[in-house]
Amino acid sequence: MEEPQKNDPNVAGQEEDSPVISTSPQISVNEFSCHCCYDTLVNPTTLNCGHSFCRHCLALWWMSSKKTECPECREKWEGFPKVNILLRDAIEKLFPDAIRMRIEDIQQNNDIVQSLAAFQKYGNDQSPLTASTGRVNQQRGGGFFSGVLTALTGVAVILLVYHWRSRESEHGLLVHKAVAKWTAEEVVLWLEQLGPWASLYRERFLSERVNGRLLLTLTEEEFSRAPYTIENSSHRRVILMELERVRALGVKPPQNLWEYKAVNPGRSLFLLYALKSSPRLGLLYLYLFDYTDSFLPFIHTICPLQEGSSGEDILTKLLDLREPTWRQWREFLVKYSFLPYQLIAEFAWDWLEVHYWTSRFLIVNAMLLSVLELFSFWKIWSRSELKTVPQRMWSHFWKVSTQGLFMAIFWPLIPQFVCNCLFYWALYFNPIINIDLVVKEVRRLETQVF
Repeated sequence: MEEPQKNDPNVAGQEEDSPVISTSPQISVNEFSCHCCYDTLVNPTTLNCGHSFCRHCLALWWMSSKKTECPECREKWEGFPKVNILLRDAIEKLFPDAIRMRIEDIQQNNDIVQSLAAFQKYGNDQSPLTASTGRVNQQRGGGFFSGVLTALTGVAVILLVYHWRSRESEHGLLVHKAVAKWTAEEVVLWLEQLGPWASLYRERFLSERVNGRLLLTLTEEEFSRAPYTIENSSHRRVILMELERVRALGVKPPQNLWEYKAVNPGRSLFLLYALKSSPRLGLLYLYLFDYTDSFLPFIHTICPLQEGSSGEDILTKLLDLREPTWRQWREFLVKYSFLPYQLIAEFAWDWLEVHYWTSRFLIVNAMLLSVLELFSFWKIWSRSELKTVPQRMWSHFWKVSTQGLFMAIFWPLIPQFVCNCLFYWALYFNPIINIDLVVKEVRRLETQVF
């Protein structure tokens, strides 16, 4: 057979139409074939081991085997495989017609389309796990937040060990001491905790050496005349209302976070984690099981009866046991449904005078958790997974309920020191963790390919 001459115009035309073949005769379509379907790679996905496969072939393999390993060498992959963009662009430029025909065939195959959708959903579900584990491993030793958490954890453990060794336990608080055994100094301490205004009467109580036994015998008439002379009716009313509670309980009722934690260590830890991970269920728990002592003060604080009562003393709101009005319920239910973390932030805002830094940690954490919840809803909306919301809600309810039951069963066995570590970790360290999560979510949105 006669060989074509180089000056043949037909050959020259072929060389111009196929420059790759003429300039690189060693490249063939077989070198860009998938080792699953043995056809030209479409959306080539490269695994950690270096092998590349069509993305739909990898999805079909994953659907049939449910294994996260290479179909060829069986090495497990890490994270979620991504499309090799450089290889994909090269193949599409080298073999455009073949790739176009293969893509049309893939789009017409329902089994492949469903497998690709399930594979991508699996990858989306794995992304939070990757953010919380894989990326932490990558940042270990050099990440800013990991260093801060390590330092704070060390400081917290040292302080808790010192507190435990020094025997300065919470049992020395007035909430654990019978009122009849209070000294005059402890009565003044109880009085000052009613509000800043109580300092006006501090010297009068000290000069009369009012101890616990004498305090229980005092009446409104005695408070209004010398030597106490409490002329302000609202101040006198608050003192009398709190004194009635002291008489009924026999001890000082908890009036701040630390006293509530001392009286209800298990419940305080449970509520702290419940309000963080599931605020709606946490508030529902307060309504069902702690209505008078916790829920009523909570709703009167965040949804005050009068518009101008936002500056009212916090203890006055805590002692307000009136049933909420319809306007208060309406405001509460709207925030409960759409902005549950705002309720916690508003409650912490009213406690700024009592818990200065703690309230600020709670407010910042509530804002961060609101942003993370918004990201979660955006993911569901963008992926058209609204139909899965009831199932997600039920799974979340079951998970939180199971954890609550587990804690109720094993709480008596948990040492107090472990309880304190978990409590302070959730209170002060979670905002730092949530800042890291928010930053990662923002970066994920910036780099996400739609």
